[in-house]
Amino acid sequence: MNRLQKEYLFFKEQELNVRTLLKTNLLYALVLPVVEIFVGAYVMRNTSDPMMVAFYQLFMYIGVLSTSLVNGFLLKYMSVKTLYAAGILLSGVSMFAMMLVKSLGILELGITGFSLGAASGFFWTNRYLLTLNNTKDGNRNYFFGMESFFFSITSITVPLVIGAFLSFLEGTTILSYTIHINQAYLLVTLGVNIITLYTVSVLWRGKFKNPIQKDFIYLRFCALWRKMLLLSSLKGMVQGFLVTAPAILVLKLVGDEGALGLIQSISGALTAVLVYILGRMAKPEDRLKIFGSGLLIFFIGTLFNGILFSATGVLLFVLCKTIFQPLFDLAYNPIMMQAADTAKKIENRNEYTYIFSHEWGLFLGRASGLILFLCLAYYISQDFALKYALVIVASIQLLAYPLAKNIIASSVKIVKGG
Repeated sequence: MNRLQKEYLFFKEQELNVRTLLKTNLLYALVLPVVEIFVGAYVMRNTSDPMMVAFYQLFMYIGVLSTSLVNGFLLKYMSVKTLYAAGILLSGVSMFAMMLVKSLGILELGITGFSLGAASGFFWTNRYLLTLNNTKDGNRNYFFGMESFFFSITSITVPLVIGAFLSFLEGTTILSYTIHINQAYLLVTLGVNIITLYTVSVLWRGKFKNPIQKDFIYLRFCALWRKMLLLSSLKGMVQGFLVTAPAILVLKLVGDEGALGLIQSISGALTAVLVYILGRMAKPEDRLKIFGSGLLIFFIGTLFNGILFSATGVLLFVLCKTIFQPLFDLAYNPIMMQAADTAKKIENRNEYTYIFSHEWGLFLGRASGLILFLCLAYYISQDFALKYALVIVASIQLLAYPLAKNIIASSVKIVKGG
């Protein structure tokens, strides 16, 4: 109890805006697993086609990129807090709109995917911008350690609770009315919207400032930021799969959404504690070790899935994925923000320049990964794509380690050189 009190007091020592962002992200962490897992599972359940899920995901990422562009222009007229709140609220509303669609054809999937992506674009770009402007390199390990702790815990509890809720409600008769699975999904989405409203009320307590407005669209960057954009593309290649692959594999080889939540809970609790400790204790120079460990764990997980391609293989893959993602994010986000701080000093550009271009890097990676999956599924087979696409992108992502090492060394050298 004394240790917990010390951690709470350490949290209270952080600046108001840092505390507000962490509280906001804690609440949104209750929403994110629904977006990442159950939207993909909903599409899979209603189409029974992994290619349709990948198609939906591709349009979602196009929506993210589109609104990141619009967001840059809106920052000239609206506060970053308002735009961030809009992204939070729209994510819930877009999910609700998707659940109301009666048929999920190509057109419907494209529109709903783009809509949810558009909401996510407002959320993620403004979240990164607020974090970049309100944290420093010295406390970013702690900040992202806390975030990863939140997301790890909710990635365990939320799927378990909602999976049990869906299983309980499906087929239940209340007042002579039988509840079907899609109606149960609607109730989940209603709960998500209530959480987003409270999240916005917490966000409003922060005192955030917009960046000094200058142009934010550039095609040429210094060597350091070009390397960072390449690193973001490597991250994006895997990120696209992490949203849909677990749901597709579990529904195809294991069972239902409840099984997905149970699998992730096995390793998620220990990972949550690990990333909090690392975020609290690790120094900036330890990021590369954390980064490399995450990459290796994920690569091993994809090998299990590709070789076994069974319920056991999926179990081992999701275990590795659950450990990999928070470790990777804990190291990647501070590296990216350190590179953005350094590039800004070199080029004297608006902070949003680097947030926007970073989204382009992620998009190119995400699109490449999903197109690879679609091509393998169409020209060879869906099973082949599910087996080997992950192994291919995980192998390519191993190149991120030497690249991240070079970025860190270059950033430190430039800062020390003045």
